[in-house]
Amino acid sequence: MQFGYSETCLAHDPGARHPESPDRLRAIREGLKRKHGVQYVEADPVDVDVIDGVHDRDYLESVREFCADGGGNWDPDTTAVEETWDAVRYSAGQACWAAETALDGDDGRETPFSIGRPPGHHAVSDDAMGFCFVNNVAVAAQHALETRDVDRVAIVDWDVHHGNGTQDIFYDRGDVFFASIHEQGLYPGTGAVEETGEGSGEGATMNLPMPAGTDDRDYLEAVEGPIATALEAYDPDLLLISAGFDAHRHDPISRIRLSTEAYALLTDRLRGIADRTDAALGFVLEGGYGLDVLADTVALVHETFDGREPIEPDGDRSPDAVELLEEVAAAHDLELDLD
Repeated sequence: MQFGYSETCLAHDPGARHPESPDRLRAIREGLKRKHGVQYVEADPVDVDVIDGVHDRDYLESVREFCADGGGNWDPDTTAVEETWDAVRYSAGQACWAAETALDGDDGRETPFSIGRPPGHHAVSDDAMGFCFVNNVAVAAQHALETRDVDRVAIVDWDVHHGNGTQDIFYDRGDVFFASIHEQGLYPGTGAVEETGEGSGEGATMNLPMPAGTDDRDYLEAVEGPIATALEAYDPDLLLISAGFDAHRHDPISRIRLSTEAYALLTDRLRGIADRTDAALGFVLEGGYGLDVLADTVALVHETFDGREPIEPDGDRSPDAVELLEEVAAAHDLELDLD
């Protein structure tokens, strides 16, 4: 794979005790050292004129001034330093690079993966939250719609937390389909099945709040069932993955029980959906806070594109997960075979 990366993103340092630390990117790079075919690309930072495609201009100016004044706590979870504004611009620029590179035809072993930080999927149009200042994947989706021959973008968010910011930004629009598979009841408490979009976006938001304890088999059922069915009907030109790795069973801040192998399986299934819909495919890093786990899972995504075959899971689906998938199918008028 090609990885969008900039040393500038290391300068955003929320402090030694903060889980979203520069060590996340260092761990990813260390985990990829022994892998074949890894390429790094430093994309240009984006200007405010690109970011304000999805964010309020006054809000962005407030963030810039906040950082210029030395930063501090924007809220109890979201912290900036003086260098954060540059990191934000590079992180969003790498997400745009991932979208553009995918649309240019880079796929297979050349599939792009942006590993910028701070992450983005909690940032709403006019506020920062959940470690996020700018919604990187939303900026990339909007940029593709505005600058490329793209009519429809799909975003699948597999981070363990609901991508509330991405949902909010596109909730009343039909040109972006957003699907989030996340832990039920976890921060920020949004992402119910009934949240399906409104106006022109009715039906273009899909939420799958999985019960705590959910494992690989149930996640695969979610992707192979409602998500695949909806995406194939939507027929996107570009599929972006908000790739958080905090649903792993050893991540310190969640209760979903995915194995490392699950990320190879999710990658394989979503790659298959992109192939069937002839959609360009790119990845954008979100969360993941156990450093060893983060390194291993990102490396496994890379290995999946490098030819490694994922190992299929054992076990049966849980009754709670089947019930949830039935609710999602009903909310979106989908016909699924869940027998």
